[in-house]
Amino acid sequence: QVLVAAAVGATLAACGVGVSLGIGPDDDPPSISLAAAPQEAAPGERIGLVAAASDDYVVREVLFYRVAAGGDIFIGRDGSEPYAIETALPADATGEVRYFARAVDDAGQEADSREVTVSVR
Repeated sequence: QVLVAAAVGATLAACGVGVSLGIGPDDDPPSISLAAAPQEAAPGERIGLVAAASDDYVVREVLFYRVAAGGDIFIGRDGSEPYAIETALPADATGEVRYFARAVDDAGQEADSREVTVSVR
């Protein structure tokens, strides 16, 4: 497969067409930020998570997680902009609930956002 990709790339380059596979040594990991709305909610209430993700090639998908004591809980994924998901605060939530998002690029590189906090009222 690598030889086929190289041959196709060489052929297209000879024709004056540029090819980028996004897997070279200059491929940087994606960057991502996350926002939650509302920033204060009651247990069981719906909140929206929206991520802004970018990459020097292609962001393949954004994964959304809730931070939990026993391990991060996967909420869902979105493969196209705007990267967003809706979820509910856990029924037993108290204090605050934290979330983060993970961007994955076309080379499988990952980057996590900073955590955002939703206060529980």
